[in-house]
Amino acid sequence: MSTSTLTPVRPSRGRDGSRASARVPKSSTETSAAAAPPPARPAARPLPRSAGVLLHLTSLPGPFGTGDLGPAAYAWVDQLNAAKQTWWQTLPLTPVGEGNSPYSSRSAFAGNPLLVSPELLVRDGLLRKADLPPDDFVAGRVEFDRVLSVRGRLLAVAHDRFAAGGGGTELKAAFDAFRRAEAGWLDDYALYSALKGKFGVATSHTAWPKPLLRRDQAALRDAARELARELDRLAFEQFLFYRQLAALRAYAAGKGVKLFGDVPIYVSGESADVWSHPDLFQLDARLKPKRVAGVPPDLFCVTGQRWGNPLYDWDAMRADGFRWWADRMRQGLRQADLIRIDHFRGLAGYWSIPATAPTAERGRWVSAPGQDLMAALGKALGGLPIVAEDLGVITPDVEALRDDFRLPGMQILQFAFGEDDSPSLPHRHGRNAIVYTGTHDNQTTTGWAKSLDAAGRKRLHRYAPETERDPVWGLIRLAWASVADVAIVPMQDLLTLGDKARMNSPGSGDGNWGWRLTATPAATRAALARLGELTATYGRTPRETK
Repeated sequence: MSTSTLTPVRPSRGRDGSRASARVPKSSTETSAAAAPPPARPAARPLPRSAGVLLHLTSLPGPFGTGDLGPAAYAWVDQLNAAKQTWWQTLPLTPVGEGNSPYSSRSAFAGNPLLVSPELLVRDGLLRKADLPPDDFVAGRVEFDRVLSVRGRLLAVAHDRFAAGGGGTELKAAFDAFRRAEAGWLDDYALYSALKGKFGVATSHTAWPKPLLRRDQAALRDAARELARELDRLAFEQFLFYRQLAALRAYAAGKGVKLFGDVPIYVSGESADVWSHPDLFQLDARLKPKRVAGVPPDLFCVTGQRWGNPLYDWDAMRADGFRWWADRMRQGLRQADLIRIDHFRGLAGYWSIPATAPTAERGRWVSAPGQDLMAALGKALGGLPIVAEDLGVITPDVEALRDDFRLPGMQILQFAFGEDDSPSLPHRHGRNAIVYTGTHDNQTTTGWAKSLDAAGRKRLHRYAPETERDPVWGLIRLAWASVADVAIVPMQDLLTLGDKARMNSPGSGDGNWGWRLTATPAATRAALARLGELTATYGRTPRETK
């Protein structure tokens, strides 16, 4: 699961063809939540035959250390449009957390303030060109600590200027309206973040004074008064993020480009979500997790994987109609047109580990009310623009949850050549799927091809002889030719980059998430032009999907 940069357990003869531990039960329902009558099943709408590129916003080129919502993002949309691409897939856009991971955030609702464009703030009169630092950042990597410091200072300057009347009355009115409309999550996020700053980022909120931990209303009001200016700044950062993102999405829509986002199934234990909604999580009397998330032991990890995220109290969530999940997914749809739910299998059944256990070995399988949840989300959202990341343990209940609501799943071609007649081979794909060469958690295809054993190379070259000469574009061609409705290629594969360009190495806590695009504009244009030709050849152009 990407949340903790750890490798997920693979299914018994699942989509990647590897084998899981014998401890994985057939139905993953050794213990069950309360039974409920079968829900009505709103079906997801079929996706048009189309194509796209996976490139996280932080990986875009541009000044000041990280990609953002500014000019480079608009230029990227133009390039996708020219290459006949429909989808721009990103990783989660929430604030980064432990290990700089976008899958471990202090809020499931907030946007990452590092993505706010300083250049657009200059245009809005909230920054001056003289405020901008020299662009002397390391090329090709996000220096997260330095970027946080530099961009944090710029946002503080922008807020000071705004508080002094900068931006004009229209901007002030828009901010006030945003703050009122988003109060349901924004007030808690801002206060949580401000209190983290006061007591120390490394200090768990469970160590805060009891009145604040237990959300005594008088204590919260006193803290809000004390930290009023900080709360205003934090809310203003969110306003800037969502304002810039809305403008980019509108521009992309005009170019026929849709954003494809990502929602981790779990939230961080150190988050505004757990602090503000302790009743929705499995917490003890001290508001610490009783049981935590992970996956069981298997052939690849004999002690299993203990992710440590607090588990949901699904009975409490069902009791209010899954309101928190509906709100969360609505927020996700403010960020993207389509949402992938990471570790989707956890909505059918999850591995529950005692919080005191140092490894995942003492866990047990528990069923989750995924059928009820999907029915509730379909009703609340008016549809299910959701993709199931179904690369974990695939048991019949997981397949039923995906298929009953007609959610597209995922196929990874790098998983297709580990055995004969793998279910990930293109001739075995179904239409309602998204096919990838690899994802942000995989090696680049260049690195993968070099690491194949002799048997894997033989299967690959027998299946697609052109891969012997060019394994990367051979795999891209297989993806684009697949019957799967959507084909996506990571930017690293589009540029045939090696493993030094890998976005995330599961199981390694250091050096992830920092890759940035440094290819010359000419090289990028050439690769996209070649992709555009394949897109037309295999009927994935936007005009052919109307």
